[in-house]
Amino acid sequence: MAPRSRVRGRLVRRPSSVHVVQSDERLEAAIERLAEAGRFADAETIVARAAPQLQRVLMAALAEGGWFGESHEQESLKAATVPDPEERIAAVRTLLAEEARMGMMVGVAVGWALKEEMSEGAGPETDPGQGER
Repeated sequence: MAPRSRVRGRLVRRPSSVHVVQSDERLEAAIERLAEAGRFADAETIVARAAPQLQRVLMAALAEGGWFGESHEQESLKAATVPDPEERIAAVRTLLAEEARMGMMVGVAVGWALKEEMSEGAGPETDPGQGER
């Protein structure tokens, strides 16, 4: 049996190194399948229906992580006030690209957590995240 540790007060199994390798292989195979044409049609429909709720969760996760706090305001002001127009445009583009990357990463994490919540066995009568695997 895999060793156990506590995460957010819950006892969870830590994966063995063999399990991690198998998980890495499964992850890479799954990512390859995601590149298939039309793969996201169903997911896009579901996300479009849930967009308002998902946006609230994403914004809360970004705020909780401090992504749009004081440091973000400082970086925005710094980029917007660069004296040279070309450097200012480059600074704003860089800031926007960083924000997009961060939003995507947090969005993936939110999606991953949502998938876990919706996994078989997880529901109102069970402890979230403790569904059968």
